[in-house]
Amino acid sequence: MVDKKKSLRRWVMGAAAIMTAALGVQAGTANAAYPDKAVTIVVPWPAGGPSDIAARPLSKGLSEALGQPFVIDNRAGAGGNIGTNLVAKAKPDGYTLMITASGPIVINQHLYKKMPFDAKTDLKPITNLLKVPQVIVVHPSVPVNNLQELLAYIRAQKGNFSWASAGNGTTQHMTGELLKNMTKLEMNHIPFKGSAPAINDLVGGHVPMLIDSTIAVVPMIKSGKAKAIAVTGKQRASQLPDVPTVEESGVKDLKGFESYAWYGLFAPANTPADVVSKLEKASLEYMHSAEFKHVLESSSSQYVGSDSAAFAAFINEDAKRWAKIAPTLNLTLD
Repeated sequence: MVDKKKSLRRWVMGAAAIMTAALGVQAGTANAAYPDKAVTIVVPWPAGGPSDIAARPLSKGLSEALGQPFVIDNRAGAGGNIGTNLVAKAKPDGYTLMITASGPIVINQHLYKKMPFDAKTDLKPITNLLKVPQVIVVHPSVPVNNLQELLAYIRAQKGNFSWASAGNGTTQHMTGELLKNMTKLEMNHIPFKGSAPAINDLVGGHVPMLIDSTIAVVPMIKSGKAKAIAVTGKQRASQLPDVPTVEESGVKDLKGFESYAWYGLFAPANTPADVVSKLEKASLEYMHSAEFKHVLESSSSQYVGSDSAAFAAFINEDAKRWAKIAPTLNLTLD
């Protein structure tokens, strides 16, 4: 009887081991076959903004490389927090991804008292798509042609000057606040729900000044619908060779001024490593294509193309930089 019980126990344990191995093979096969259905890429900003300009070409490239639709889903609001939280809470299976600017990843934690997610633990960086300088632009009716004239014009308004950004907590917003802080300017911030509506109001003459990325405003500048004053990078933008950097503009208080936005691809934390690896590989291959190089050139963006580990390290360093700057600006958004 004892031998029969032992034999039964061995049989059950053996069967369980076989089932476990089979499930493991099946799971591995599922990941190896990824993707086998449509993938959603959430962009936590309105359609037509800088994140979209990076996201739509990449979604097309991933669709062609991996054989399934990669569909953009714009979920704007709360400085990018709404769409980002959606991805942070999504099932980590590779079928919900995100392309976003840096705001909800490294800035918002310093501006919102309560965050619905922790970017460091709830999201998995896949690759940094591009790095973009900001541009200070004004409506053509504003009677200034350089940064020194603009600062003098703003001071002459004695607190009645407004400027626009893509939204509270965005890099565009923080760039303007840094400018305001370093120069002691009095100007009122008007946050929009993304770059597209902010640009529309600038072009329409409803706001006199906007700070946004080259990827968003170069077309408006080249068409004469906006006047470029200065770029915020260390070097001039390739598409705007005649526009000086902030530091080149000769304003003593702005020596060393530098600000960029970056745009990256993310998945929920705990997304399987082989899925992340497949997305990383396909993204990097597409980013070397002539099509993506055209996106970079037409928007004066800088190629980054880092792997997941390098992107995570980059985010960590950027987070440290904003952690030093944000408290000096005394900003809270809730």
